[in-house]
Amino acid sequence: MIICSVNKISKSYGGNVIFEDLSFEIKEKDRVGLVGRNGCGKTTLMKLLSAIETADEGQIHWKKGYEIGYLSQIPDSQHDQTVKEVLKTSFQSLVEIEMKMKSLEEKMAQESRDADIQKYGDLQDQFIREGGYEMETNLERVANGLQITSLLPQKFSDLSGGEKTKVGLGKILLKNPDLLLLDEPTNHLDLQAIEWLGDYLKDYPGTVVVISHDRYFLDEIVNRIIDLEDGEVHLYKTNFSGFVKEKEERLLQEFQAFQEQQKKIKKMMEAIKRLREWANRANPPNEGLHKRARNMERALERMEKINRPILERKKINVDFEAVHRSGKDVVKLVEVSKSFSDKHLFQHVNMHIQYLDRVAIIGENGTGKSTLLKIMLGQITPDTGEATLGSNLKIGYLSQQAFSQTTDTSVIDTFRNEISVTEGEARHILAKFLFYGHSVFRKVNQLSGGERMRLRLAQLMYQDINFLILDEPTNHLDIDSREVLEEALDEFNGTILAVTHDRYFLNRLFKKIYWIEDGAVHLFNGDYSWAKEKMSGLRQKRVLPVKAEKASKKKEENVSVEELEGKIETIELQLEGITTQIKSTTKLDHLQELTAKQRSLESMREEIYEKLAQIIE
Repeated sequence: MIICSVNKISKSYGGNVIFEDLSFEIKEKDRVGLVGRNGCGKTTLMKLLSAIETADEGQIHWKKGYEIGYLSQIPDSQHDQTVKEVLKTSFQSLVEIEMKMKSLEEKMAQESRDADIQKYGDLQDQFIREGGYEMETNLERVANGLQITSLLPQKFSDLSGGEKTKVGLGKILLKNPDLLLLDEPTNHLDLQAIEWLGDYLKDYPGTVVVISHDRYFLDEIVNRIIDLEDGEVHLYKTNFSGFVKEKEERLLQEFQAFQEQQKKIKKMMEAIKRLREWANRANPPNEGLHKRARNMERALERMEKINRPILERKKINVDFEAVHRSGKDVVKLVEVSKSFSDKHLFQHVNMHIQYLDRVAIIGENGTGKSTLLKIMLGQITPDTGEATLGSNLKIGYLSQQAFSQTTDTSVIDTFRNEISVTEGEARHILAKFLFYGHSVFRKVNQLSGGERMRLRLAQLMYQDINFLILDEPTNHLDIDSREVLEEALDEFNGTILAVTHDRYFLNRLFKKIYWIEDGAVHLFNGDYSWAKEKMSGLRQKRVLPVKAEKASKKKEENVSVEELEGKIETIELQLEGITTQIKSTTKLDHLQELTAKQRSLESMREEIYEKLAQIIE
């Protein structure tokens, strides 16, 4: 069933045409990946689909009553709301029902009336039907998956931009809309959260449209690709890897069709020319031949011309070369530990990186990956242990916060601050990184994240480097640029150390993985997929049942007698209402439903009585 129909839409900003005459359909249960180069209009199209913006021309039709959820960058909130309160706004209707139920509970505790009991029963039925009792469970599941549990009690206004975006993602997932629109949802997520989100979206009951440059994520999630290129869309019924193959085949077929048509056009033009020559040689001129030439000209004009397909797009040109090699030992960490305030990041870390190694550091957000890099660079001193850099090292550092402190310096001046070249040479180099013409005079603080990353790569390429340290290098880069970077790194004749959450990037380049978890660093000599399998085995060997039992007891101890007694009182009021309904009902199926609900509540009451007894003892 078609749930969204896009018909000949166009959009421009300030005379700049983003796209025109786009038409496509989205069907129920589709998992759609919206792909294209940076700046092609993907986010604009997503805003049109979400009705945040309107098309200049054309129409978008949605299935009647279909709820749309769009992941905006930062959700709206009251200034003093906690993160948990922001997330609970996803259950607005259920929260309102819950408040009405509590109000009736207070009223019935003073005086129980049949009308109130009936109303309470109706509200409870609606609450159960709409998943009210699963509200907290669902909230905790999403918070755990996105790893924002520790943020729940914090004020939303105190969070960083990345944390607010994660909360926004959690909020939209909890709303459970029919059509879920996600723009770069894996940004700010670590590997574990990305994998959790992938599993969540696989089982999502509605339709999903996602913009992402994460190839691994797209392969796992989507079954349709919408490719936005040159203001046009092409649809593919496959995942990302299948799309790459099918697109290449399509372009080759189009190029062959273009060549065939060009041959035909050339023959027709030659025939027209010959007919006219023959007609003019005749004495008198042959009108019949002139007529045939004119007919052929009209046929040529009416012919629908095939545009020449672009087989090779302009891409950044990256080529790292280590002029001087380093010593055999590049980095050594011996028994290194680091804490901030009361938080222990890691203890007794031992690392050994050698010349030509391809090493990746991975782990959840906040485990200390970037801190480890800074310890190696000498920017942070470890609490204990020693960090040693090898001999003859020439380090190039690519930070995910590249040029974050830059104010109003131009692109070309920023480049020349580190690379000693003339303005003409600088412009020639910057053109390889897609900075053309006047764009080299743009201020760096006006550049997008991807443009800043390209500028920093341009600087690094023209420095004498034999040890590359990369902190989230693929962030903000589109898929084409990521592939170019991967090829350049693969050919680099030096040592590479990277922190990244890009699984495709990890599996392609890195065969030595340091995995930070629970304050320890584990070494795996293999790619990410292999390391993940081994890490899973390590986790299973841990004695989790003991921890779970201790946590459970601690949680129970924190529950007060008053809270448990309050729960019993609420259950007894609910049981009273059910008893009244059982007496008045005449339908067998309703009676069976009420009886099952009664047994469930009685079982819950017995469990709470047992907890009370344990606390009193």
